[in-house]
Parts: sequence; C-alpha cells; structure tokens
Amino acid sequence: MTLTPINAGWIEVICGSMFSGKTEELIRRLRRAQIAKMKTIVFKPRIDSRYSDSHIVSHNQVKLESHLVDTPEEILELSTDAIVVAIDEAQFFGDSILEICKILANNGKRVVVAGLDTDYRGMPFGPMPQLMCEADYLDKLRAICVQCGNPATYTQRTSTDAEQVVIGELDKYEARCRNCYEKPKDN
Repeated sequence: MTLTPINAGWIEVICGSMFSGKTEELIRRLRRAQIAKMKTIVFKPRIDSRYSDSHIVSHNQVKLESHLVDTPEEILELSTDAIVVAIDEAQFFGDSILEICKILANNGKRVVVAGLDTDYRGMPFGPMPQLMCEADYLDKLRAICVQCGNPATYTQRTSTDAEQVVIGELDKYEARCRNCYEKPKDN
C-alpha cells in the first residue's frame, strides 16, 4: 500500500475486540506516516477519558497526542492541513462519522479509523459496520482469550452494567474466544 495519497484518498479501518491492539496499530501507522514527514492529526471522542485527555493511549501505555472532539463534524473542521487523519474509538461517534470519513478521503486524505466492531453483547457497534463496508483497507485484529489462550474476537463484560457504552478496562472487560464467550443474560 502506498503511504502517501497521490491524487486520491482512502479509508483504512482497524477493528476487533477489546485488548486486540487496535490503538497500538493505529499509533504504529501514524508514527510511520510521521517518519515519512506527512502531517498527521489524531482524534478521539470526548467520552473516552480512560488514560488521557490529550493522547490516544494503548493498553500497554504507548501514546500519541490527540484532540478530543464531541462530534465528527469537528474532525472535518480541524483536519484541513493534515494528509493523514486518524480517529480512535470510532464506535462512540454517531452515524455522521461515516460521511465525514468519506468527505476526508474524497479530499485526498488518508483516513485511519480504529474501533470495536461489536459490543459486549456481540452485536455490531455504532457506525463500525458501515465504516467497515466503506473501507478501502480493513484489518480485523484478534486478542488472546483470557480463559483458554485461543484467538479472541469477543469482548466479555465482567461487570453487571447493562448500558451499551460503559467505559472501562480490565476492571470491566476481558477478551474471549467464541467458545469461552458468555452471552449476557439480558439478551
């Protein structure tokens, strides 16, 4: 894949369960773009306050400076000078994130989006299915099941919270394979 868009942009989507390395992969791609002297900008939704207000941070504490935004429209406004636009935790944005990503790519930008493809119930999460369908490049990452060690594609919620969006880490979630995943009782 070409690193620099030449008269064309595209959308890359990195998805998977919690603890699969999505943010780490997003940061890796951005660092490579920065080495290539491309102007990058990174965004995350304001709701994601787990580690930092001014950085995207992977579970192993690798971090990169980012902007907190409330709406996808802010991403469009703030990314005019960037060649590479990165968006972490895209599942927390509304459906308009898809149109914003398409506009950015149509304007010749490389758009790199990371997010959970499914929620704790194993259901498609927010705008991620549409982003995955629109992606020019799609990578689905897997974690390691904490129960048996097999590849994990499910996010198991270990707390009793029933809302779809509950911000947490190891205190509320585990990576599980298909065989070890336990569907919530509320389904």
